[in-house]
Amino acid sequence: MSSEVEKIERREGRGIVVRGDDIDTDRVIPARYMKSISFAGLEEFVFADARRAQDGTPKDHPFNEARFEGASILVVNKNFGCGSSREHAPQALMRWGIRAIVGESFAEIFAGNCTAIGLPAVTAAGDDVAALMDVVELDPASPVVVDLTAGKLTSRAGSAPITMPAGARGQLLDGSWDAMRTLLAARDEIERKAGSLPYPGNFPAR
Repeated sequence: MSSEVEKIERREGRGIVVRGDDIDTDRVIPARYMKSISFAGLEEFVFADARRAQDGTPKDHPFNEARFEGASILVVNKNFGCGSSREHAPQALMRWGIRAIVGESFAEIFAGNCTAIGLPAVTAAGDDVAALMDVVELDPASPVVVDLTAGKLTSRAGSAPITMPAGARGQLLDGSWDAMRTLLAARDEIERKAGSLPYPGNFPAR
């Protein structure tokens, strides 16, 4: 793994809309599919119960529609990601191809889990989210831009302010959201500090 941190300032892509308040993490990724400790393969089961009947027949769901194939900006309503705190939910969405989520509000732990994997979860006013949903469904090919630096959402519907907790936004902008790369980038400093501490191995043999 490279030690270079990734700063996330902007996400641009086509949108996909999942309407409804209080969509919990079990709906995003049902518990019976959480068998991979590496999160590999979770993308296959995103919204599994909403997308397929018990016999495997596809249901009417945005994640089944060809017009949304390749979309990377998910647009949702209120309290998205509530319920269980499982980190598999944002992992599954990201592995499916989602690179940012725009919603009216998010469950706090879900939003934190998103930040930890570099997946911006930004909020916008209800009217702005509704307008974005409408234009994405009308023209799925039109671009959606999530600009964390400017705090602005841009689409065919126009521009609108977006927000997220200051700490999470700061981590995405400066790259410190990635805990492993942050540690690797500071490796020399960490080793110097460790060498100066009174650990038994740091003292010369007598």
